[in-house]
Amino acid sequence: MSTPHNEANLGDIAKTVIMPGDPLRAKHIAEKFLDSYKLVNQVRNIYAYTGNYKGKELTVMASGMGMPSMGIYSYELFKFYEVENIIRIGSCGAYVPELNLFDIILSKSIFSESNFAFTFHNENCHMIDANMELNEKIKETAIKNGIKIIEGNTICSDCFDPYMTPDDFNQFMNRVPKDFNPLSAEMEAFALCYNAKLLNKKATCLMTVVDSRFKTKAATPEEREQGLDNMIKIALDSSLII
Repeated sequence: MSTPHNEANLGDIAKTVIMPGDPLRAKHIAEKFLDSYKLVNQVRNIYAYTGNYKGKELTVMASGMGMPSMGIYSYELFKFYEVENIIRIGSCGAYVPELNLFDIILSKSIFSESNFAFTFHNENCHMIDANMELNEKIKETAIKNGIKIIEGNTICSDCFDPYMTPDDFNQFMNRVPKDFNPLSAEMEAFALCYNAKLLNKKATCLMTVVDSRFKTKAATPEEREQGLDNMIKIALDSSLII
């Protein structure tokens, strides 16, 4: 069995998937952390690797950038490959000055102006929650590993917001619900968590801050690809207790 976007056979992909955006980050995770891993998908260079992490079968698969790409891959994993849990791991921008580069953020609720839900399922939905059970497991794992994470609300955008002018950004923020108080922004979590809700699965989003509107320094491309190991370790160790 395969789909138009995934050449893996049923059974090639584990019940829990760790999902970075970048295919090279998926490769990095497989090579550094998985035992006996196998490349099970490379259609469009969206790499998926299944192997063992501390004795448990686990898949690491890229999602690509943006909600349409995440929407396709996560839907197919849930619908056709019997995946039960997806933890998105990726980078984000800070929306509050208290956050520093490489702080780790766990999404609680996600707001998006996107019409993803309306187009896909005729539902005028712009806010979705991450799975509370997964979040509790992730917080428990972070405490055991002595790694600080910050749980809060996330913006999921159709554009890379550092490219927005200050005026455009301010107008956008005026459209965000007043009591939402986002900590960070990224580009995939809404589609992932909406698909999970639609298909009665579990999903959440764990992110590392790589840029901020309040800082002059940003993470380099190399740091974005390979410098996020604390976040990766939390996601991997959380998979052991899901």
